[in-house]
Amino acid sequence: MNMTDPIADFLIRIKNALRANHDTVEMPYSKMRYSLGEILVQEGYITKIEQITSGQFPALHVKLKYNNRVSVVNDVKRISKPGRRVYAPANKIPRALGGYGITILSTNQGLLSDKEARKRKVGGELLCQVW
Repeated sequence: MNMTDPIADFLIRIKNALRANHDTVEMPYSKMRYSLGEILVQEGYITKIEQITSGQFPALHVKLKYNNRVSVVNDVKRISKPGRRVYAPANKIPRALGGYGITILSTNQGLLSDKEARKRKVGGELLCQVW
């Protein structure tokens, strides 16, 4: 089966696992998903992400993060979609919930959080918001 939006799949798998109070979630590996996961680890939204190569196909193992049995991630929102791409220059990158969350961008320097993109003064495609 061909997947049309692997970023949305990544975000929804995490969101569904958090709602079901799972400790971990596994999904097929891709460089984009791994980079998204690394940003979520750096920003403190998930505990750990690692690549598993023991099976026939590589997979990602994501350890979710809770604070007193309450999920750290309240919600996720996909901004740029396959049918409607959304781009923003460095000076017009939106803040998720007024700075409470993060916006993740795809730039010519790789995937970056909104804070890092502003610091480097680069714009790009707005992938998603997490808060």
